[in-house]
Amino acid sequence: MKRISLCLVVVLAVLLARTAAQEQKPPPRKGREPRSRAGAPRVGRTQQPQKSVVFKRTPQAELNLHFYFPKDWESDDRRPAIVFWFGGGFVGGSPAQFYPKAEYFAGRGLVCAAAEYRVRNAHGTGLDKCVEDARSAMRWLKQHAAEYGIDQEKVIASGGSAGGTLSLLTALGGPDAEDDPKDVSPRPCAMVLFNPAQGEAVTSRVDPKLCDRPRVLEQIAGLDRPQEGLPPAIFYFGTNYRLLVPSREFCRKSIALGNRCELWTAEGQRHGFFNRSPWHEATLRKADEFLASLGYLQGPPTIKTSPEVTLKRKLPEGGPQQ
Repeated sequence: MKRISLCLVVVLAVLLARTAAQEQKPPPRKGREPRSRAGAPRVGRTQQPQKSVVFKRTPQAELNLHFYFPKDWESDDRRPAIVFWFGGGFVGGSPAQFYPKAEYFAGRGLVCAAAEYRVRNAHGTGLDKCVEDARSAMRWLKQHAAEYGIDQEKVIASGGSAGGTLSLLTALGGPDAEDDPKDVSPRPCAMVLFNPAQGEAVTSRVDPKLCDRPRVLEQIAGLDRPQEGLPPAIFYFGTNYRLLVPSREFCRKSIALGNRCELWTAEGQRHGFFNRSPWHEATLRKADEFLASLGYLQGPPTIKTSPEVTLKRKLPEGGPQQ
């Protein structure tokens, strides 16, 4: 009996200690938003894509374009389109990251597609295959433009972080899949770029275990060398993100070559700021105005923005600052 009583006392003491420890834990931090499948805080409920189509079959996986269409869309339209590539350091990520932006621009009259591409964690492939798949997606969409009510001369490239890099490389050149139709250009008519990676942040990701590193580095060398005649581009960065530096230099060089290149910053923000409110709305509105100035959208933006946040124009210098 003494042993049983002693055991009961020990168990009771342990339970009391655990309860006390739980009561002393600090309350959960407030203000954290639930995360989306892409790892970004949600910006509101988004409809699922209206159609998903395989655009490429690879040894590792079938790759899809996930479509959003305007309400008044008809297959015989000839509308501008925009393709989005997700971020994830070329190792992970999900096209769902850009579903909210695709849904908005479909509401503004664009045919929108969120593209898949191979990544290291899921497919065991390198950066070269990321670029190949992005360029394949642009070619496929242009080839099938008539089926999807798209003007093949008006396909916009967009993406965030690694996806922004892929957008740039559809214009600047990169590895191509052997069976891609080389007579179809992957070059976009404009680019909307959310803190794209450039410079060492990209070259350091070219893994010699997954590809011919010297060859791939040569193929993507244009990423840091703007060319004359580049499509108009708009860049977004948080001022507290180190990759602002190489992109700012790229924009300066591009402007000097006569290209239209805008750089807008969010004070104090870091990587991926554009995924969450209120910066999601602020960057979308500025992108809407940019595309409208090129004739790809009509009328004023329909998205509401917070008066408490402001994007500041850093380049070109001397232009309107907000």
